[in-house]
Amino acid sequence: MSMDLLPAVRPARVNWNKGRIVGQKRPLLPRHVWSIRVRLEMPGNDRDFALFNMAIDSKLRGCDLVALRVRDVFSAGHVKERASMIQSKTRKPVRFEITDTTRQSLDRWIRNPEMIGLEFLWPSRIHGSAHLSTRQYARIVRGWIMSLGLEPSAYGTHSMRRTKVAQIYKKTGNLRAVQLLLGHTKMDSTVRYLGVDIEDALTLSEAIDL
Repeated sequence: MSMDLLPAVRPARVNWNKGRIVGQKRPLLPRHVWSIRVRLEMPGNDRDFALFNMAIDSKLRGCDLVALRVRDVFSAGHVKERASMIQSKTRKPVRFEITDTTRQSLDRWIRNPEMIGLEFLWPSRIHGSAHLSTRQYARIVRGWIMSLGLEPSAYGTHSMRRTKVAQIYKKTGNLRAVQLLLGHTKMDSTVRYLGVDIEDALTLSEAIDL
């Protein structure tokens, strides 16, 4: 038989996700948030401490969080209690709260000498980049996760986005509130994002005794 007629032999391709945990990233638990904050409150961590607190409060996607400008959260010499931003994915505005702990860390970071005259809240330390890239942010988040001894492939930047709303849903069962806070246009998106299933629905129903 001619060699031309033989089937081509190709090397087996290794799946991109082999050995990785795929799917939705887990939200941080309150004890994880507390532990990371304790580590980041050390002197010299002003940027990362403010970044972590802002990621939890704002519930923004990574691409929106890194693009925040100082004027988005700071006005008339003070950090705002509430702010808003146009989401890059949906082009729709989303509002978020800035809690006292986050305001204090932001105020300290914004007044840091490194921030004098800068427009973006998270300036990049790489020449030619105006602000942190999503890849840089992902590496920072990975460092936080690894500092806790957690499996880094199970967590990511979306863990930061999901952390607070997961607790809100757990304590209130209010999907509409979570939808608004995440800036989702459809409730179905919120249900999928939280991983709400029939067990959640039954748990909520069991809590109501008529």
